Amino acid sequence: MNRCVGLSSVDPKSESLVVCDVAEDLVEKLRKFRFRKETNNAAIIMKIDKDKRLVVLDEELEGISPDELKDELPERRKTFIVYSYKYQHDDGRVSYPLCFIFSSPVGCKPEQQMMYAGSKNKLVQTAELTKVFEIRNTEDLTEEWLREKLGFFH
Repeated sequence: MNRCVGLSSVDPKSESLVVCDVAEDLVEKLRKFRFRKETNNAAIIMKIDKDKRLVVLDEELEGISPDELKDELPERRKTFIVYSYKYQHDDGRVSYPLCFIFSSPVGCKPEQQMMYAGSKNKLVQTAELTKVFEIRNTEDLTEEWLREKLGFFH
């Protein structure tokens, strides 16, 4: 069973946009993550299993700052991250926004670029996320960057 939808099926080796399904166990994990009660920062890091053509869990991290998360990301591989962040507002309120971060380093293989680009929106919809950001360089993922991005939502 082919789990991906190609938008160009003339030549299977052509660089067509591929949309991969999200693994069932990952869908459940994301649902539970969305309603977690813990108040620390946490991340779910995901990748595409290109043989199965599925978005799968790569790693789960608890109590991790944006700067520590940056150090966990592969520099040369595209990665999807769902990050629960303890956000201290200027007025003293605290919220826990769920952020989707697409780490899309330059220099990745075209096949990988197409699979990740094609699958990003499906993953965002599946996880029901609204705060969607992209970084091209893992070094850009800092607390200051995240606070600036989240500032647009408040």
